[in-house]
Amino acid sequence: MNNRSRLALMVVQILIVSLMMALFGRLFYLQVAAGPKYKDAALSIQSRDVVSPANRGFIVDGFGVPLAMNKAGLAITIDRIAIDKLEDKGVAVMKRLSTLLKLKYSDVYQNTRLCGELPVGKRAGCWQGSRYQPIPITKSADPEIALQIVERSDEFPGVDAQPVAIRSYPSYLDVNAAHVLGYVGPLTESDLLKGNGKQYYRSESIGKTGLEIEYDTFLRGEPGIRTVIVDRKESITRESQNTQPTPGNHLVTSLDVRLQASAEKALKDAVLRGRANGYTSDSGAAVVMDIRTGRVLALASYPTYDPNAWEKGLTVQQAEDLFSEKKSVPALNRALQGLFAPASTFKVVSLLAAATAGYDLKANYKCPSEVQVGTRTFRNFDSKNQGTMNMFKAMAVSCDTIWYQIAFDEWLRDGGLRPKSNPNDHFFEAAKAFNITQRVGIDLPSESASRLADREYKENWYQQNKDFYCNYKERATKAQQTPFLLQLAAENCVDGDKIRAGDAVNFSIGQGDTVVTPLKLTQMYAAIANGGTIWQMMVAKAIVKTDGTVVQSFTPKKLGTVKAAPSVLSFLRGSLREVVVNGTATGAFAGFPVEVSGKTGTAQVFGRNPNGSLKDDTSWFASYAPSKKPRYAVVMMVGQGGFGASTSGVGVRQIYSTLFGVTGNTLVPGAALFPEGKPPTQLPKISPATKPKEASK
Repeated sequence: MNNRSRLALMVVQILIVSLMMALFGRLFYLQVAAGPKYKDAALSIQSRDVVSPANRGFIVDGFGVPLAMNKAGLAITIDRIAIDKLEDKGVAVMKRLSTLLKLKYSDVYQNTRLCGELPVGKRAGCWQGSRYQPIPITKSADPEIALQIVERSDEFPGVDAQPVAIRSYPSYLDVNAAHVLGYVGPLTESDLLKGNGKQYYRSESIGKTGLEIEYDTFLRGEPGIRTVIVDRKESITRESQNTQPTPGNHLVTSLDVRLQASAEKALKDAVLRGRANGYTSDSGAAVVMDIRTGRVLALASYPTYDPNAWEKGLTVQQAEDLFSEKKSVPALNRALQGLFAPASTFKVVSLLAAATAGYDLKANYKCPSEVQVGTRTFRNFDSKNQGTMNMFKAMAVSCDTIWYQIAFDEWLRDGGLRPKSNPNDHFFEAAKAFNITQRVGIDLPSESASRLADREYKENWYQQNKDFYCNYKERATKAQQTPFLLQLAAENCVDGDKIRAGDAVNFSIGQGDTVVTPLKLTQMYAAIANGGTIWQMMVAKAIVKTDGTVVQSFTPKKLGTVKAAPSVLSFLRGSLREVVVNGTATGAFAGFPVEVSGKTGTAQVFGRNPNGSLKDDTSWFASYAPSKKPRYAVVMMVGQGGFGASTSGVGVRQIYSTLFGVTGNTLVPGAALFPEGKPPTQLPKISPATKPKEASK
């Protein structure tokens, strides 16, 4: 390489080194020397969103009566920007405010802290929104106290009083409907994480349960957003946008406030009646359904809670009571979440199974006091020998031993403990015809799926519990090691995956491991009444704007058809009418002027209550009416309520009295809830002033 080439290479190298030094020097200047300058510049143009929640849409019944609406409240608010500038960060102001409002200072302090300011485990009650908007301490302040705060602004800097819209459940006719309506509450971190494709803002309140959460997207509207630009001292320099909130749309339901009130009262009366008769009677559910459309007209669960409590503010004790077993878990919606053995109401399945298996429904069968199945004796409910009867009467008087014999015979024909490769399983197949394990599809959250104790269930159960039962003495408590439970554990270890004779006979009378929700039983009886159509159950009818424009309509779907001969369904309907005329429900409906068809059920329950007492029987009455031209299905269940007829049957009669306008044993002309014989189909006009029509007395 000559000297000229070396010189050129050296020049290039020097140039590259110079450029690299200049680059690193500039980077050092930007990141180190001038870093604070650019950091201040970035801080000076940060934006903050101030959210103005929209007025939430109403939830109304089929006639437009508001079940959930908004009312004016008076909020006492704290401006964090203002009090943070005080020498003590507003401690003295908040203490004076706590005394005036009769609140705990610790609660006021906690409520005004941004969640990010507190440790992860100590954020209960923290403020989810921004410090640039007023933080409410209470939304139901006394106007006189609010006036004192405004007039003594020198004592309460940063504190203000302003009108706000709060969610209200007006309780017309003493209606509660908490388990249907749900409630609203502040947005939480978990809500933000779920997202579900929705745009949420931290200071919003959203639906938490019931219809409030199911249709939250429509009800909540669009909040107003005011975006401000702040400098590094958190002072507002300018406003970049300011949009006004858009109110939410209204939800029209198929509920009727008068019928809802009747169902709630009838259910509570039934629970109290059970207690008066000596039973624990701690809970219950009632459902009313239009059998031709699938629409739910009333739904009640007991015990219940006040949906307005969340706006008032729950105490720690109130929150604990909602899920307390000693309080019978008021938060639980027993109509769609509770699972209970259906007892004799399930014999409608057994009758279809017997018909499919070839039994003559008009033939006579013996109803002895007991039946021997293997080493066990299965008795009639009242241990009486009721002689010989046909299936018609067997359903009416609720004979158990006829079904024990038929179920045991069919179990033997299917191979017993060594089942055939393709057993007939007439009883299981009859239950599947009602879509037992499929949810009813109601538009409310957290519906439980009913359980069918068939062969598949037994296999899955065995795999999950085999280890426990095969090591029972080591795993079970001393209290669980009774002779009977030890023997049961040994049997479960050996053949817990098989349908035993006892399983088969228990299944035939709705006992054992098969459990259903009150909603599912209502859907089943509705299908029997309407000729076999299984309807999806639904509460919502439409989403409408304030001017009445329909945004979206909701129509229940047909989920299936009960596969049974019309003659068999006709026979079944006749036998259910006989239950009320000459059977177990005769006393409950004596003299009632409207023909009702139904079935009583008294389910034995295994286990103990929190106080150590043995659990009482579950009371059921499942029905439809009028018998000849059915329109409504009504089901009531009372947990630990005792007999089906005397506890739940009387309660169902109360509901029908409201539906049809019956006083005592007299049908009052014009007093029926739906004079045309069917619920309204047209959508109502929605107004906060709409009041319910007078219900029958």
